[in-house]
Amino acid sequence: MMLAYGLGDAGTGLAATQLGFYLFPFFICAAGLPAFIAGSLLTVSKVWDALNDPLIGWLSDHTRSRWGPRLPWMLSAALPLGISLAAMWWVPPGTTVQRTTYFAVMAVLLMTAYTSVNLPYAALSTELTPNTAIRTRLNAARFTGSILAGLSGLIVASLVLTDGGGGYLAMGRITGSIAATTTLLCCWGLAPYAKRAQRPVPKNEPPMQQLKRVMANPRFRQVLGLYLLLWFGLQLMQVVALIWLVQVVHVPTNLSTWILLPFQIAALLGLQLWSNLCNRIGRVATLRWGAGLWISACLLSMLFPPLATDPSLLQLLPLVGLIALVGIGAATAYLIPWSLLPDAIDADPSKPAGLYTAWMVFGQKLIIGLTMSVFGSMLSLTGYISSQGDCNGALSFVKQPATALLAIRICMGLIPAILVVLGLVVMRGWPDRGAHLQASAG
Repeated sequence: MMLAYGLGDAGTGLAATQLGFYLFPFFICAAGLPAFIAGSLLTVSKVWDALNDPLIGWLSDHTRSRWGPRLPWMLSAALPLGISLAAMWWVPPGTTVQRTTYFAVMAVLLMTAYTSVNLPYAALSTELTPNTAIRTRLNAARFTGSILAGLSGLIVASLVLTDGGGGYLAMGRITGSIAATTTLLCCWGLAPYAKRAQRPVPKNEPPMQQLKRVMANPRFRQVLGLYLLLWFGLQLMQVVALIWLVQVVHVPTNLSTWILLPFQIAALLGLQLWSNLCNRIGRVATLRWGAGLWISACLLSMLFPPLATDPSLLQLLPLVGLIALVGIGAATAYLIPWSLLPDAIDADPSKPAGLYTAWMVFGQKLIIGLTMSVFGSMLSLTGYISSQGDCNGALSFVKQPATALLAIRICMGLIPAILVVLGLVVMRGWPDRGAHLQASAG
């Protein structure tokens, strides 16, 4: 059961990683779209991804089948997920308006299939068993599968993104096939257990009443504020990373995709580090340590000088170290808000965990969409020059005006640093007791 469940997030985790790092560069390079349109497309994608969550969640809760309410959704969406993921990386012929329309339609289809797999899948960890220890192991299997799949996605991209638009299409075909296959294997492996899983009890609380309820919880407002601020910073750095490497730091295009790997590896190691530290000194104190590293890395990123032509391995080492430092610090954005959420839920007498989790994810997706729009608008306003379809590798180097280079540096460094600082301010007054104190009190 653990292996089958871990496979369920491999496909969507792989898709999320590649979309996060490469879709914006793909739009402005291989597809030749202006930065403003590229940012707007990503905003449309994420806003629709947020809005379809409650709809698909409601439909899933009301689905009846011999395999339970979740597997039919995952099974029926597996192939559409793979096909739309592959089609997302194809550049159709035609005008800018025609290409933009195509990508907007594909983004809606992709995010619909993505949610149809990912949301019912996430609900299964609660429904497959009432045992807390097994639920923890299921989520650990999910998290491991997602991180490893994301890392493999970056490796695939580094291997195939050497042929501009053709490389992106090859990447899409590979990742689309993997996403569909792993989802189908997950359904096959979980089918015997899903038949015996508990069934949801549908609730008819109106959305506005739900929102009013969760926002009346002061602890949840703090956690949500921290989560949105940290994720705004993290997503902004993720979207700008490849552009910063190629256009500002002058990393050769054949090396730029490989330079992103240390971030993913360091984030995985950072999660283990911060998890252990939480048990020793508490979560908010751990947040301060991680945020300190993250802010330092952001400011260093903003000031990092361009590399010499054809840099040696020794010259690349400081850059690799900086990327790894960003990954270690940014790991707090994954860990700390979700570890604090149960405290906020406990503050609600009826403890509706699903309700709070749903609104947390809804807010996350909206903030990601806002991030894309802000970045695309900043690049357009500062005169960023797109490649106009002449793409060499993942992203072609184009000499940019000084205003655009400054905007890229600010998005990579100053803005994320300010957002992390604001996150620390939001958490002032949180009555955090570390796990070591909780154990003593028990």
